[in-house]
Amino acid sequence: MAVLVVTDRLNLLVSCETTPDMMFRTGGTRNAPYGSWASPITSDLVTAGVIGLGQPRVVGKNLYWIEDRPAEQGRSVLVCHVADGSRHDITPPPYSVRSRVHEYGGGSYTVSGDMVWFVNDSDQCIYRVAAGQKPEQLTPPEACRFADFIVDLRHNRLIAICEDHRYPNDIQNSIVSVELDSGAVAPLISGDDFYSSPDLSADGSRVLWLSWNHPNLPWESTTLKVAKLGSKGQPTEIETVVDSAAESVFQPQFGPDDSIYFVSDRDNWWHVYRYDGEETQQITHGEAEFGMPQWLFGMSTYGFTDDRHLISSVTRDGEWEIRRISLDTGQSETLDLPYSAIDHVTVVGDTIAMVAGGPEQAMAIVRYDLKINSTSVVQRSSQTDIPREFISRPQTVTFSTADSDVAHAFLYLPCNPGYEAPASEKPPLIVKCHGGPTSATRSLFDLRIQYWTSRGFAILDVNYRGSTGYGRDYRRKLYGCWGVADVEDCVSGALYVAARGRADPDRMTIKGGSAGGYTVLCALCFHDIFRAGASYFGVGELEEMFKTTHKFESRYGDWLLGPYAEAKDLYRERSPVHHADKLNCPVIFLQGLDDKVVPPAQSERMVQALRAKGLPVSYLAFEGEAHGFRKASTIRRCIEAELYFYSKIFGFEPADQLEAVEIENFNADTKE
Repeated sequence: MAVLVVTDRLNLLVSCETTPDMMFRTGGTRNAPYGSWASPITSDLVTAGVIGLGQPRVVGKNLYWIEDRPAEQGRSVLVCHVADGSRHDITPPPYSVRSRVHEYGGGSYTVSGDMVWFVNDSDQCIYRVAAGQKPEQLTPPEACRFADFIVDLRHNRLIAICEDHRYPNDIQNSIVSVELDSGAVAPLISGDDFYSSPDLSADGSRVLWLSWNHPNLPWESTTLKVAKLGSKGQPTEIETVVDSAAESVFQPQFGPDDSIYFVSDRDNWWHVYRYDGEETQQITHGEAEFGMPQWLFGMSTYGFTDDRHLISSVTRDGEWEIRRISLDTGQSETLDLPYSAIDHVTVVGDTIAMVAGGPEQAMAIVRYDLKINSTSVVQRSSQTDIPREFISRPQTVTFSTADSDVAHAFLYLPCNPGYEAPASEKPPLIVKCHGGPTSATRSLFDLRIQYWTSRGFAILDVNYRGSTGYGRDYRRKLYGCWGVADVEDCVSGALYVAARGRADPDRMTIKGGSAGGYTVLCALCFHDIFRAGASYFGVGELEEMFKTTHKFESRYGDWLLGPYAEAKDLYRERSPVHHADKLNCPVIFLQGLDDKVVPPAQSERMVQALRAKGLPVSYLAFEGEAHGFRKASTIRRCIEAELYFYSKIFGFEPADQLEAVEIENFNADTKE
């Protein structure tokens, strides 16, 4: 097999050197093994000091967004920042603004004037509330879920995505109207398996939307349609704008010229297009992505200014930026902003709002004024200031992998000015696998990474083949190869780092959640380079997984492996639970008991297999947690449990006082 090393840029890594000033503040540099370093980045800091931020929306002079607060048991709160600089919560306890459509949700609120409509997590009903008032329930509790809604004042209603769970064996998705006065729900558009992204023209006379059918997912193939609205608000004269088996459309909307704008990957890269009713014109160009997989509702990468310009986020090689593009000439300029990770771009007039962060900045709600080129941070996801000398800065790494191909990653080296390791020692390496698997990691300050690097671990955060941000062809490289290509890339990345002396080849571990957890288990079963693993709600048995998972992903296996009827043997062959006899290292499993995406049985079957083989294994299950942990207590316990687990397996003494974790079949004296 030919080996092609595309690039080796590790030597450009920003070093973490100790200066006299640092030694003064830390009391000098101590010599101690990697993993045992004391760090100011505690598990309490990671949990209590961090909130999730999303879905910013500019309405008049107000800026709204969602905060996910681990300290409030994961409650999602709608917050408003007003013109005088003050902010207040729109939704009081116990309300939590979260949609469960497709299980992942998004698009959970909308605003018109002084009125807000939102989806409440506990009952999935739509509520309305004005600032300072108590929320009022609008829709009846009928096992229906809502998302992605817009206000249609012309017909006194909301237009929303509805996922009807009244018949669990026949879940129906549609676009519905919801009367603003009575909350009555009526069908508007139906017949396809899935819908998203409804939008109204400025005069309210037309509506557009996306739809797709099994086995497609929205990042594989979608249909874009537009219709006129009759006098009673029913769609008429439906026109298909895009309908291709080899094209994914993202974020369609009406532009300031009443044309339809959308993002499509028809030329391999997600670019912005304009349809004027007769012809379709490509607006953006180049080997870069202006869109992303639609895992959530309400995702946005672009919007329009008042002066006929398009403002869009764009990614290339894992780095994001904001561009200003003329709708008349197509000329573009990159705005000078210190951010490398950007989400949820929304534009009103000369105001851009976004969620953005960088290598030394956690994600924040950011407002940018185009008139005066001024940036203001409205809310940070972390209020904790970490001294710069403790921050490990990511370096882009591109390395050769199987089939003469390449993969990408970000490398973080140990960084703590108070410590140095013995000269003969190399740091333990954590290879991190993102979920999706059609997702991506980014160059971004993350306390959950800095927790490890400040204790002496190296981390390789991998964008394996199948990841987003490198074109449709790269994304599709995982099709038919799930559990192989992603695993090969993680293995190749680990060996690449170790071969360059940046990690101890005898102390490499791998961790990931969901699809990333599946990659972890496959890597441990089918390769022998990792000495431990951590699976967060990972997939262990593929046949049962796709039979029991939710509707949205129930046919994802058709792409990742093949249609079940034709590839039944492959589903078994790629299932780690059937190859546990090949697994020869300790594993810790962490699982939410309310998980509907990857049910607890997936982890429990793997745990039983390791018990039967006599391998060291830990299993932590959490009541009240679903797919992705939201409670501060859970997140804290998981972080500390992982550190405790690695300390026992790799034989170092952590500086932290940690609650013990039961490791079955483990002999501390022999580390077996």
